[in-house]
Amino acid sequence: MKRSLIKKLAYILLAAAISASALFSLEKLPATAAGTTKEQVDAAEKKKAEKEQELAAAQQNLAVTKASLVGLESQKNTYQGQMNILNGNLTLVADNLAVLENSIELKQMDIDDTTKALEEAKQTRIDQYEAMKTRIRFLYEKGSDGYIDILFSAKNFGELINYADYIEALSAYDRYMLEEYTKTEARISEEEKILEQEMADLEEMHAQVKAEQEKVTGLINDTAEHIAITAENINMTQAAADAFEDQVDQKEAEAKAAAAEYAAIKAKYEEELRLSRLAAQSAWRDISEVTFEDGDRYLLANLIYCEAGGEPYEGQIAVGAVVINRVLSSRYPDTVTGVIYQHAQFSPVGSGRLSLALAENRATASCYNAADAAMSGRTNVGNCVYFRTIIPGLDGIFIGGHVFY
Repeated sequence: MKRSLIKKLAYILLAAAISASALFSLEKLPATAAGTTKEQVDAAEKKKAEKEQELAAAQQNLAVTKASLVGLESQKNTYQGQMNILNGNLTLVADNLAVLENSIELKQMDIDDTTKALEEAKQTRIDQYEAMKTRIRFLYEKGSDGYIDILFSAKNFGELINYADYIEALSAYDRYMLEEYTKTEARISEEEKILEQEMADLEEMHAQVKAEQEKVTGLINDTAEHIAITAENINMTQAAADAFEDQVDQKEAEAKAAAAEYAAIKAKYEEELRLSRLAAQSAWRDISEVTFEDGDRYLLANLIYCEAGGEPYEGQIAVGAVVINRVLSSRYPDTVTGVIYQHAQFSPVGSGRLSLALAENRATASCYNAADAAMSGRTNVGNCVYFRTIIPGLDGIFIGGHVFY
């Protein structure tokens, strides 16, 4: 009993020494057999999946952002098209306004000329009227003798006839001119009214065109504001797209690195599978030829705990069988201690977990039963000498969360 305790203590010290040594060189260790490769594959698979998800998310964000950018560019083009149309409309409105203002100016000149002509016609009528009154007053003051004196002043009959015609023509002329000036005044007055109505119409059109100009100018200002806001959104979205593109590049690099790491581990699996097949073809001892040391059961049970403590019982037996298969194979050490502590073969050794488990004897009854079964020669994985966590594309015997090969 005392010897067994000393043996266990020796295993603990040996495990601690190996663990301490491994901690300094763990980063340099290749991904080799069972435990170490298992954890690396598990981590590599998880990392690969995470990086692929991150890449997919970054690509999705980039796609959405680029779609938004296309939409904003289209919106900007639409606004720019509206701006071009509005600028064209504003030009037409401005031209119409200029034409109307010129027409108003010309119409005002016509009104001024007509008003002046009307005033002149009125003044001419007044002057003619005053002249006629003067002549009538003269004849009235002279009486009827005035006309008679004119007639009798004729020297001959011819002059008499001429004087008579002159007097008659003068009276007729006064009546005619008075009537003509009255008609002219009425015509010019009517023309003035027409011109004033035309001016009113022009001013109304001018007001309408001016209102249209203000409306178009307002639309142009609004559209310009929309264009400015859209351009700002485009700049922001473009910056986001650039950032997502950088992120996609980064995630692609990370995904490639993770895929390369995964491929390397899978290649290691292929190598291990080749070695496993080679071991199966090599010489094997029978379990009856193996002499187990006192501490082998203790050591194997705690290794099973570290590697498959959370696995079903059959999975625990399978881990123990891998160790014993190596003991039986001529290609590996011929002792349990030699197999477990072979350089970089089982990760709990290098990480120190086995040392802690041995120090506290963490192995459960199930782990001890699995160790007893394996040491008795029971195997549920045939001649397999490797195992790892399950990843897509691997062939072997699947038990619990492990594949054995």
